[in-house]
Amino acid sequence: MDDKESKVKKIVFSVIAACSLFALFGCNHRAETDTVQPAAMEELKPMQQSWRGVLPCADCEGIDTSLFLEKDGTWVMNEHYQGARREPSSFASYGTWARTADKLVLTNSKGEKSYFRAKGDKLEMLDRNGSPHSVSSQLYPGASEGQPADDADGDARHVFLYGRCGNLYRLRDR
Repeated sequence: MDDKESKVKKIVFSVIAACSLFALFGCNHRAETDTVQPAAMEELKPMQQSWRGVLPCADCEGIDTSLFLEKDGTWVMNEHYQGARREPSSFASYGTWARTADKLVLTNSKGEKSYFRAKGDKLEMLDRNGSPHSVSSQLYPGASEGQPADDADGDARHVFLYGRCGNLYRLRDR
C-alpha cells in the first residue's frame, strides 16, 4: 500500500501545485496598464442632415456638391462640375451610409466607398483610404437642425426619380 499511497500523494500534490499556479496567474494587476481614451470626435446626429460646398476638381473650376443624409441610413449626392465642357456636367449618386469611430462611410449603389469626417459643423472629404486630402475638401452645413439645404421650412417631401442615363433626380413635392 505504500506504493499506492505514494502515487495518491503525488497526484494530490500535483493538483495543488497546478491550482496554485492558476491562482497566481489570476492575480494580474490590471491597474498598472495604461488606459487608452477614445479621441474626441464630432457628433453626426442620427437625423436628416445636409451639406453643400465646392470640392476641388483636377480638370474643371470645382465640383458644386450637395450631400443629403437621410434618417433611414441612405444618402443622395448631387454634383455639378463647374465650367465642364462635356455633357452631362451634373451627376447624382446614392447609397447607404454608416458611421465608424471617426468617419462617415458612404457606399454607393455600385459598392464603392467614400469617406468623410466631421470637423465642427463642416464635413471633410477624405481620400480613398480614409486619410485627409492635402487640399481643403470641405462641405458646409446646408441648413440648421438637419433640414435639407433647399428646404429650410421643413414641409417639403422629396421624390427620387431615375433618368435614362442612370442619373438620379431629386424633385420636391409639396
